[in-house]
Amino acid sequence: MPNTITFNEDYPDITESNKLYERALPIMTPVTQTLAKGPGQYVNGVAPKYLKKGKGAHVWDVDGNKYLDYNMAIGPLSLGYAYPRVDEAIIAQLKDGITFSMMHELEVVLAELVHQVIPNAEAVRISKTGADVTSAAIRVARAYTGRKKILCCGYHGWHDWYIAVTSRSSGIPDAIKELTSTFEYNDLESVKNALDEDVACVILEPFVFEAPKNNFLQELKALCEENGTLLIFDEMWTGFRIAVGGAQEYFGVRADLACFSKAFANGMPVSLLTGRKDIMDLFKEEVFFFTTFGGEALSLAAAVATIREMIEQKVPAYLAEQGKKLKDGYNALAGELGIAHYTRCTGYDCRSLVNFETSAGNPLELKSFVQQELIKRGILWSGFHNMSFSHTDEDIDYTLRAYREVLGLLKEAVSRQEVAASLRGTPVEAVFRKVSNFNMKPVMKA
Repeated sequence: MPNTITFNEDYPDITESNKLYERALPIMTPVTQTLAKGPGQYVNGVAPKYLKKGKGAHVWDVDGNKYLDYNMAIGPLSLGYAYPRVDEAIIAQLKDGITFSMMHELEVVLAELVHQVIPNAEAVRISKTGADVTSAAIRVARAYTGRKKILCCGYHGWHDWYIAVTSRSSGIPDAIKELTSTFEYNDLESVKNALDEDVACVILEPFVFEAPKNNFLQELKALCEENGTLLIFDEMWTGFRIAVGGAQEYFGVRADLACFSKAFANGMPVSLLTGRKDIMDLFKEEVFFFTTFGGEALSLAAAVATIREMIEQKVPAYLAEQGKKLKDGYNALAGELGIAHYTRCTGYDCRSLVNFETSAGNPLELKSFVQQELIKRGILWSGFHNMSFSHTDEDIDYTLRAYREVLGLLKEAVSRQEVAASLRGTPVEAVFRKVSNFNMKPVMKA
C-alpha cells in the first residue's frame, strides 16, 4: 500500500518512478528540464523521481505515494495545486481558445492590473519565462544607456550574459564573458569598485534568504543613479510573494526595470517586464523583444485570477504567517535538542531555508539525511519552505512533529559520526556554483 502523510513504517516504494527514469535515460540529456527538480536534488534510492498529480499543498508520485510539498513546483504555486479559482479561469478560457491570430483582450486586462500593483510599472511587457524578461531587461538597458557591461547578483536564467559567470559557461564566447561580473549582496563597496562609465545596469534579486542591511537597496539605487547605471530587480522569487507589489513595495525602493515570473500565475508559464516608460518605449522600434506565445490566453487568465485572489485574500500576509510558524518552530526544536550550532532555519517568513554547518559534517549529507527521513514521513522537502496559500495549520503542526523526530535522529547520527552510513541512497548534489570572475571588477575599456 502506498505511503501517505504520516509516520510510515518504511520508505516509499518508488518502483514506477525508477522505471520511468530508466526509460528517460537513453533519450533525454539530461532527464530533467529544471535542475532543481532533477534527481540530483533528492536522495537517489529513497525519493520519488516523478510526480503525477497535486491538490492544495499535497502531491502524489507515480507510485501513488502522497506527500506534503514544500517545494511547490520550485516557486510558482503561490496558491496551491489545482486551485479552484485559477483552474476555473483556465477552463473558461480554454473553451474560447488558447492562442489567437491577433492580440487578446486579456493582455490589456493583465497589463492594467500589473500597472496598478507594481510600483515601477509605468509600462508592461508580457512573455513566458524568467530568462526571457531578464534578458530583455539587459538588452533594453544596454540600448538606453549605450553601455555594454553588466553587474549581477543572484540567479538570472540560462542566457549567455548571465551563465558566463558560472561553472557552466562552455559555449559562450570570451567576448561575452568579459562583459558580465558579479558582486556580493549587502556589500556596497564591491559595487563601487566595479562600477565604471561602461556599466549599463546592475541586476540583482532584492533578496534570496539574507535580508538587506544598512539600507543596501536604497543605497544601491542612489549609487546607480549617480553613475548613470540602470537598476534592475529580478523579482522571480520576491514578486507577489513578499508583497503583492513585490520587493519594491515591501522595501520602498523603485527599480528602473523589474522582472517577474513564478508566483503570479500559480504554475502557468508567463513572465513580466515592468519599468520606466522612457526606457520601455525603446521596445516600440529600437529593441526587439517579441514571442508568439507572449499572448497565450490560458496563462493570462491564470495570472489575472491569481493576482486578484492574492489581493482579495491578502495572500502574502498568510504566507508570512504560516512560514514564520515553521521557521520559528524549527529553530526552537534545534535549540531544544542542542543542535542549533549546526542547523538553523533562515530567510524571510514566506520562503525560508534550512542550513547545515560543516562543524557537524558534510552539509549535503546532513541535508540528505533530513530529506530522507522526511520523505519516509510523507514530506517532500529539499531544504526550503516555499509557502503557499494551501499550507494549513494542520500541515504546519504535522511538519513540526516530523521535524522533532527527524532532528532527534540527526543528532544521534551526528554524535555517532554515522550520517553518511545512515543514508539509504546517493546524497543530494549542489545545484549550481559560481567560479571565475566572481565579485571581480569588469574589464576596463582600452
